[in-house]
Amino acid sequence: MKKLLGEERRLELLALLKNAAQPLTGTDLAKHTNVSRQVIVNDMNLLKARNEPIVATSQGYIYMHNVQQTRIQRKIVCMHNAEEAKEELFILVDCGVMVESVIVEHPVYGEITASIMVSNRLEVEHFVKRVHETNALYLSTLTDGTHLHVISSTSEESLNLAEEKLRQRGFLIEN
Repeated sequence: MKKLLGEERRLELLALLKNAAQPLTGTDLAKHTNVSRQVIVNDMNLLKARNEPIVATSQGYIYMHNVQQTRIQRKIVCMHNAEEAKEELFILVDCGVMVESVIVEHPVYGEITASIMVSNRLEVEHFVKRVHETNALYLSTLTDGTHLHVISSTSEESLNLAEEKLRQRGFLIEN
């Protein structure tokens, strides 16, 4: 394929994202448009600045109109060490919950939010593997393990079950 330039490339990226059944990686988008991955990152930032609902996840880019809109969201506060992150995520997805993001309150930068977007064990495994392969730290390490998650499900029952399981494990912080 020939190298796509500027606006033509961004329109092609939007079309790809809108029609994708799964997240698309920056590397795959770069190959498709015959540009570097950094150009894709820049394009995604430009598209987000135009209020396109694009989210970067650990699995790739998602156009949010593709995500079911009838989900119920809830914020929960958790605390655990980095070695327990995988266990926490497994508890949540095993209850039928999507972990959309993690939020920490940094003393200098304020609220820091990162997209996670995992909803099953395979996605959790992939997320944890990427953290380890890149020697990244979980955001919760900045706050001694305390963090918030935005979780969602199609039912209140799944959210309630997830909270109960986290409570039983000692991960949930409550008022």
